[in-house]
Order: sequence, then C-alpha cells, then structure tokens
Amino acid sequence: MKKLPLHIRIIIGLILGIIWAFISSYLGWNQFTIDWIDPFGTIFIRVLKAIAVPLVLLSIISGVSSLTDINKLGKLGLKTIVFYLMSTVVAVGIGLTLVNVVKPGKFVNEEQRVKNRIKYELWVSENPDVPQPKDGRSFLKEQKYQDLVNSAMKEGTLDSLKNTESSNERVNQLSKSADQTKNQGPLKFFVDMVPENVFGAFSSNANMLQVIFFAIFFGICLAMLPNRKVSGVIDFVNGANEVILKMVDIIMKAAPFFVFALLAGVIAKMADTPAQVLQIFKGLGSYSITLLVGLLFMIFVLYPLIVHAFIKKLSYREFLKRISPAQFLAFSTSSSAATLPVTMECVEENMGASKKISSFVLPIGATVNMDGTSMYQAIAVVFLAQLHMVDLTLGQQLTIVLTATLASIGSAAVPSAGLVMMIIVLNSVGLNPAWVAIIFPVDRILDMFRTVVNVTGDATVSTLIAKSEGELKVPKDVPANK
Repeated sequence: MKKLPLHIRIIIGLILGIIWAFISSYLGWNQFTIDWIDPFGTIFIRVLKAIAVPLVLLSIISGVSSLTDINKLGKLGLKTIVFYLMSTVVAVGIGLTLVNVVKPGKFVNEEQRVKNRIKYELWVSENPDVPQPKDGRSFLKEQKYQDLVNSAMKEGTLDSLKNTESSNERVNQLSKSADQTKNQGPLKFFVDMVPENVFGAFSSNANMLQVIFFAIFFGICLAMLPNRKVSGVIDFVNGANEVILKMVDIIMKAAPFFVFALLAGVIAKMADTPAQVLQIFKGLGSYSITLLVGLLFMIFVLYPLIVHAFIKKLSYREFLKRISPAQFLAFSTSSSAATLPVTMECVEENMGASKKISSFVLPIGATVNMDGTSMYQAIAVVFLAQLHMVDLTLGQQLTIVLTATLASIGSAAVPSAGLVMMIIVLNSVGLNPAWVAIIFPVDRILDMFRTVVNVTGDATVSTLIAKSEGELKVPKDVPANK
C-alpha cells in the first residue's frame, strides 16, 4: 500500500468512504459513523486550516523578501490579477454557453414550470423594486392560466420555496450576508484588505486577504533593509516555513484515512438509507449533469491543454498526475484554503515553479480566484430562470458575467461560500434570491467538484506565471509517494 502513489491512495480512501456510507446507511450505523468516524475528517480539515495562515504568512514573506528588485513585485501582482480575472471570465463564458445549449431547466414538466412562472410574477408584483420580466409576457393576465393563478394566490405564498421551513432559515441567513456584501462601497474590498489588528487577522482563514497584505508589506520592508540588519529575521522566516512544509508532508501521509472518514461522515449526515444516498447523487439531474460537464471540461480539457500549449514538458497526462494530490484533497475538503498547503507543494515540487512565485501567486488565488464557483453561479442562475420560464436577455447574461467575476474576488475560500455570491447574482438580474433553496440538496456534492476546479485553476495560473517569469524548472519525474 505504501508503494502506491499518494493520489491513488487518496482515490482508494474516497471510494471506501462512499462504500462505507452505503453499508452504514443500510445497516443503520449512520450514528456510529457520525460519532466515531466523521470526527477524524473534521480533525483533518482543522489541522489543514490551522496550517494555512502560518504557511501563507511565512511563504509570502520569504518569497517577497528574496526579491532583489522590488519593482518586479508590482509587475508580478498585476500579472497575477489579470491572469486570474481572465480565467474567471472564461469559466463563466463556458458555463453560460453550456446552460444555453443544454437548457437543463426545460427538462422539468412544463406545467410545473408554468406554476413557477406564475409564482415568480406574483413575487415581482409584491416587490416594486424588482424590474418586470424582460420577455414582455404576463402569465397572470393570460386567460388560459387563470386556474393556476387562482390556485397560486390561494396558497398565500409568493414563492414555492417558502413552505420549506428547513431551507427558509438558511435562505434568510444567506440573504442578510448578500445584502451586507451588496451594499458595500466601491472601495470596501481594499479597505477590508488592511487589518485593524494583525493578530486578529491571523485568527481566521476568512481574513486571508489581510494576512496576504501584511505578509507582502512585511516582506517588502525586509527586502529594503540591509541584509546585515535583518538576516536573523529572514533565517527565522525561512526555517519556520520549512517546519510548516514538513508538517504538511506528515499530515499527507495519513490523508487517505482522513479522506475516507471525511467523505463517509459527509454522506452519513445527508442520508439515512441507501436510497437517499443514491438520491443525493441523482437529485436535480439535468442541472447537476450540466454543471458537472462544465466543471470536468475545465479540469480534464481546458487547464491541461493550456499548460501543455505553453509548457511542452508538461504533457496532458503529466499535468494531471502532478497536480492530482491537491485535486483529490480539494474534492474531499471542499475548501481552497484547507487544500492550499498541498497545492503549494504540488506546484513547487511536481510542477517545478519557484517558491518565490508559488508563495505569492497561490495564496492570492485561494482567496480571489474562484473559476468553479463562478461557473456554478452562471449555470445555476440561468437554470433557475429556465425553471421559472424566465428568458434572460443577452444584456442580463452579460450582467451575470460581470457580477459573477467581481463577486468571486474575495469570496471566502470555505465550503458553500458561493451561495452568498449566488444571491447577489440573482438580485443583479431581477430574480428571486430565495430560489437558491432549490439547489441546496445537491450543493454540497457539487461544491466538491467546484473546489477541484478552483484549485486546478490556481495551480495552472501559478505554473504559467512561473514560466513567464523564467522561474519554472520542470522536474523529470515525480516520486511515487509524493
């Protein structure tokens, strides 16, 4: 078993986790799984998140302080942001193309879609700030739909989702978060980058941008001072960074077991019977398949081909082989922040990017680059519109591109943070934010795939920037156990 490559062992852990979920649900052992297996998965994520902040802090300080020309830092930062924004726009564009070609919302029974449209129009009529549907149709006034209109009005609800109490509370919480984000000033993003208390910023992964800001500022100041005055500080930072990387290496040796525990626990909390386990993977089929096709296209086609086009030494197969440990960990944790230590290790040791580049580009990517999340928002919003027989105009879909791209910047690198951004995107095109509850049942599973795209996108951009800066030396082979 120890001779198997790490990514193969993690795959085995994933498969065994799913198998155990079926067995435990069939035998009624779900509570045992939640009490005695799932905690190990929680411990795994906590350890990785505990390492994330010191790793980002130390690696950025180490990388920036080693720059002999500080002017290069501005150029590198601009190039990083431009590359990440381009990849996000491409992801949203692919998502919109897919959802408009496949039209997953139209796979639902037409009568149900008509009912949804009527409830949408009732909701619009009760919210004067919401613009009228752009298609010019009014189902409320069409005679053939009067029975359905009367039925909808008798229900005393303006949205078909508000009867589901379990989802309603979560929708309200997400709506409050979205309102706070939407009402922020244009420079709020930059204000939030600067910490009031640097030790407070270190206390939470949600403050990663503040950690990055402090680390870059600290590293620049180190680079500007004479070496004789700061050599002790630089040696400490580099030594502490090596210790953190060694901790990552030790943790990853046990990753297959932790991944098994994590996946088994996630499924045990969502389903009590084998039929419910299957329903999780089957639910909202047309939407799920459309989104999965888009996400898998990014992972297995777009990123590998782009890397191979610019770096001939990294073939399609080699790229996937070298980044796979980070991908499988991203799948099991659904967190870019928790996966960051392993992503950095893969990019540095397997791809051959210098620590100077990876330590600067990857932490920023884990915070601002959300290709998978942005694609999910584009597909989900158009799907929900189709489900309610709302035709979005080209202008509205361009609004989705802009809003999803900007919303991805600074969105928390934690599970399901994209739902908050989804509400902002729905509001931007005049759709009901409560509709996010429709996709709750499959969100956690799809979040795993979205995170894989996010992490793969970060690694791709980091590798390309390293190549453009002359900081890439691709190793001939990767050790089997790495």
